[in-house]
Amino acid sequence: MIRNVVLVRLTAAHDPAEVKEIQQGFLSLGCPGTVSYTVGDDLSLREGNWSFAIVADFTDADAYVAYDRDARHNELRDRLRPMAEQIARVQYEVTS
Repeated sequence: MIRNVVLVRLTAAHDPAEVKEIQQGFLSLGCPGTVSYTVGDDLSLREGNWSFAIVADFTDADAYVAYDRDARHNELRDRLRPMAEQIARVQYEVTS
């Protein structure tokens, strides 16, 4: 299984309503091979944290690549990009 973790740090000028809409769009993608998909806003329990995270599990690397290339997914990314100060990503294999 492949786990994709994305951290987003939003700009001060971001539109909270649009960010929520984009997050809901990510949650509704339903790409084939998606095992689980969560989006969570930071709880501000510690200073300096990122704004929100996406954690998604895919059956295999092919399923992740298909998700990464999905047209709707990339439309949502394009909408988010101007409101993001930074975006960090990592994909790794989950073996247990």
